Amino acid sequence: QVQLVESGGGLVQAGGSLRLSCTASGRTLRMYGMAWFRQTPRKEREFVAGVSWNGGNSYYADAVKGRFTISADNAKTTLYLQMNSLKPEDTAVYYCAADSQVPWKVATTPREYDYWGQGTQVTVSS
Repeated sequence: QVQLVESGGGLVQAGGSLRLSCTASGRTLRMYGMAWFRQTPRKEREFVAGVSWNGGNSYYADAVKGRFTISADNAKTTLYLQMNSLKPEDTAVYYCAADSQVPWKVATTPREYDYWGQGTQVTVSS
């Protein structure tokens, strides 16, 4: 069982930046494909960015490409999402997710992920 905990959300003005973090209760994330999703009350949970278990593959949703960067620390204990040039439409609850089944690929649908964090709210004001 993997327990994921996100942090770093908050309120920011449009054009600003935030960095989200995700840790796995002291465990390494080395054996998992990892991703960030987001969800608003009006929309289904959507893929934002993902990275394969060895960091060799990363993938971004078109809406965030060029503005967001997914990364992990060298010890693979923390996953990050650096969010720059934030827009009001980026407002959502952001979730960290881990995929133990096909970790060498970047899965983009929620059902492909086994473990989820509780989410962190990101609000971008105009």
